[in-house]
Amino acid sequence: MQKNLVIVESPAKAKTIEKFLGKDYHVMSSYGHIRDLKTKEYSIDIEHNYTPEYVIPADKRKLVSELKKAAHDSENVLLASDEDREGEAIAWHLSEVLGLNQDKTKRIVFHEITKNAILHALENPRHINIDLVNAQQARRVLDRIVGFEVSPILWRKIKPALSAGRVQSVAVRLIVDREREVNAFISEPSFRVTATFLLSDGTTLLKAELNRRLKDIQEVNEFLQSCISAEFVIDDISTKPVKKSPYPPFTTSTMQQEAARKLGFSVTQTMVIAQRLYESGLITYMRTDSVNLSDLALHASHNAILNAYGEKYYQFRKFHTKSKGAQEAHEAIRPTDMNIPEISGNTQDKKLYELIYKRTIACQMADAELERTTISIGIGKRKEKFVAVGEVLKFDGFLHVYMETPDEDNEKEQTNGILPPVKQNEALKLKEMIAAERFTQRPPRYTEASLVRRLEELGIGRPSTYAPIIQTIQNRGYVVHGDKPGEERKYAIVTLKNDKITTSEKKETIGLDRGKLLPTDTGIIVNDFLMEYFPDILDYNFTANVEKEFDAIAEGQLVWTSALDKFYKFFHPIVEATSAVKTERKIGERLLGTDPVSGEPVYVKIGRYGPIAQLGNPSLDDKKDKKPRFASLGKGQSIETITLEEAMKLFDLPRTVGEFEGNEMIATIGRFGPYIRHDGKFTSIPKSLNPLTITEEEAIQLIEAKRNKEKQRFIKKFDEEPELEVLNGLYGAYIAYKGKNYRLPKGSNPAQLTLEECKKIIAESNEKPAKKRPPMGRKKA
Repeated sequence: MQKNLVIVESPAKAKTIEKFLGKDYHVMSSYGHIRDLKTKEYSIDIEHNYTPEYVIPADKRKLVSELKKAAHDSENVLLASDEDREGEAIAWHLSEVLGLNQDKTKRIVFHEITKNAILHALENPRHINIDLVNAQQARRVLDRIVGFEVSPILWRKIKPALSAGRVQSVAVRLIVDREREVNAFISEPSFRVTATFLLSDGTTLLKAELNRRLKDIQEVNEFLQSCISAEFVIDDISTKPVKKSPYPPFTTSTMQQEAARKLGFSVTQTMVIAQRLYESGLITYMRTDSVNLSDLALHASHNAILNAYGEKYYQFRKFHTKSKGAQEAHEAIRPTDMNIPEISGNTQDKKLYELIYKRTIACQMADAELERTTISIGIGKRKEKFVAVGEVLKFDGFLHVYMETPDEDNEKEQTNGILPPVKQNEALKLKEMIAAERFTQRPPRYTEASLVRRLEELGIGRPSTYAPIIQTIQNRGYVVHGDKPGEERKYAIVTLKNDKITTSEKKETIGLDRGKLLPTDTGIIVNDFLMEYFPDILDYNFTANVEKEFDAIAEGQLVWTSALDKFYKFFHPIVEATSAVKTERKIGERLLGTDPVSGEPVYVKIGRYGPIAQLGNPSLDDKKDKKPRFASLGKGQSIETITLEEAMKLFDLPRTVGEFEGNEMIATIGRFGPYIRHDGKFTSIPKSLNPLTITEEEAIQLIEAKRNKEKQRFIKKFDEEPELEVLNGLYGAYIAYKGKNYRLPKGSNPAQLTLEECKKIIAESNEKPAKKRPPMGRKKA
C-alpha cells in the first residue's frame, strides 16, 4: 500500500509537484472536473431544493476507476486542486465520487508551485471549504437555469441553435451599446491653433498652443487677423516637480489588459500561457483579484532591485486590494523567484513572464521624478494665451524597467520635451501660426482588454470568468473580431505666415478599426430581444449584485439554495410570460420599404445561415405558387444599417458574369460568402472583389488560380485504389484515404511512394493509440 496519494487537476501541475515530493508520494491528475451536469438535459431538480444532477462523462469513467483504486490503496489522500472556488469544487467532486474516507483525506492549497510552498501546504492541511463549493455550485446552477429556460425561446422567436447566458449576454449588451454609440455619433468641428515663435536671439524656436479651441472658420480668420499686428510677450514662467508612481503588480484582469496592449495576446491566449507558467512553477496562481505581495516576495524584490539598480531605485510599497472577492487567491501574479528575470521556453512564454517580472519589480521601485515647465505667452490685449508645456525626466525610477501602455480612450497629455531657456517679459517674433480643423472623437470600440476592464469596473464576472466570457460570445456568433474600413474626411488648414493668411484643404482617413469586438446581426437581435423581455437579466447592477451574492455564499453569509430560490421565483414567471407572447413577424425583422418595380415589401431578417433580405411575402392562396425571393447580405452590411437601395442590389444575384470554356460563370452569394459557379464547381470570390461588379476576366483568373493551386496540391494517386491520394498540405505532404489523413514518416519521398508503402503507413498509423490531449483550462462544473 502506497503512503500518500496527491490528486491535482492538471497533468502538467502533477509533473511539477512530483519533482518536490519523495517516494512516499504518488501524484495523479483528474484532468479538470470528473463529473458535470448532463450536457443536453436541464439537470436541476427545482422541486427538491435545486439539487444538481451530476454525471460522470463517458471519457472520464476509466480515469475515475483508476483514481478510486489508487485512493483505496493509499493511506492518505491529499486533494491539491487550485485554491479558488472552481478548484474547491473539483476537490469536493473528487471526494464525493471516489467515496473518500474523510479521516484520511485532507485538502491542501498553495498559490505557487515551488518546493517551499508545497511543503508548507503539506504541513498545513485543512478540510474542504463547503462554502466555496456552494458558491461555485450556485453560479453553475443559476447559469444552467438561465441558459436552459431562455434558449428555447430564442430558438422559436429568432432562429434555432441560439443560446443565452447570464453574464455573456451582459457582455454582448456592452458591445452592442457601444456599436450604436459609434454609429450615432456626430462629430463636432473646432480649430486647434498652434504657433511657432522666434526667441530674441533670432534662431531659437518655441512652439506653443492656444489655450482654447476656435469654433469655426470665421472666428479663426478674425483671430489670425488680430495676430498680424499683435505683440507676443512671455508673461509667465512656472516650473514644478512632478512624480509618477508605479502601478500595482498584476491581477488577472490587469495582466490580460497589458498583455493585449503590449504583446497583442488575446485574453484566452494570455490565460493559457499564464497557466503553463504557473504549472511549471514559474509564477504564482494566475486567477486572482489581489494586488498584495507576500513578505517573502517583497524581500526578494528588494534584493533584486539593490543588486541590479542600486539603493536609490528602491522604495517599499504595500498595495491593498480594493475589490472584494473571497473566491480568489490572496496574492498578486508574480514570479516565484525574483532572481530569475528571464526564462527559457517558447517566445510567448518568455514575453509574458518578462512582462510579469518587470511589473512586479517596478512596483517596488522609486517614483520617476520629472520637472514640468509651463510658459505662457500673451497676445497683445487679447485674453487668450499661447501655452508651451515641457517635461524633463530628472530621475527615471521605475520607468527604467517598466512603462504601462495607455488605452486608446485615455488620451495622453502632449508635451514638448525640453523647452528652450526664456526670460520673463521676453518679446517673441511670430514665425508661423496654423489653425487646423479638428473633430470630436467618437467613443472607441471595445478590444478584449478594454472589455475586461469595463466588466471589472461594473463588478461583472470574476478573474476566473473573464476569458471564458469573451471566448463564449465569439463561439456563439454574437460577436466577432473584425475590422471596420475608414472613410475619407476633408479638413481645413488656415495659416498665418509673413503677415498673410492662406486657407487650404487636406484629407484624412477616419474611423478605421482593426481587431475590435464587433456585434453580429444575430448578436444585436438577441440582445434587443433580451433587453425587451428580460431587462433585469441584462441590467448591469443586477448582474453585479448576483456576483456579490456568490461572494456572500463563499463567506458563509448566505445559503446558496435560498439565493437560487429567490432568483428562480422572480425569473421563471418572466420566462413563461415571454414564451406565451405571439408576434406578427419574426423577431428582429425590419421592413425597409417596397420594391419600386413590383411594389412588393422588402425585409431584412436573420435566416438559418445568417442575415438575409426578403423580397415579397408567401402567397396565402394555395392556387398561386408565389414565393418570396431571398438574398444573403454582403460583407460589411448589417440589418440595422442597410438601406432599401442596397438591399435591392442583392437581388441582382445570381448574375451571369460571362462564359469560359463553353460554360456560364455565375456570381452569387452562399452560406460561406460570395463565389463563382462554373461547370459544376465553385470558386470563392475574395474580399477585394464584389460579386455584383466582378468582370469576366477577373472570374476567369480566379478559376484558373484555383486550378493551379489544386494541381500543386496533388502529388500522386493509384488507379487500383482511387480513394487513396498523396497530397500537399499546409504542413507538408500526407496521405488522404477514405476521409482520413495520414502523416508521412520523416525522410519519405512523397512522389516515389508505392501503393504498398502507403497502405503500410496507414496500417501503422491506425495501430497507434490516440494521444489524449490534456485540457489547458478547467472545464466548468
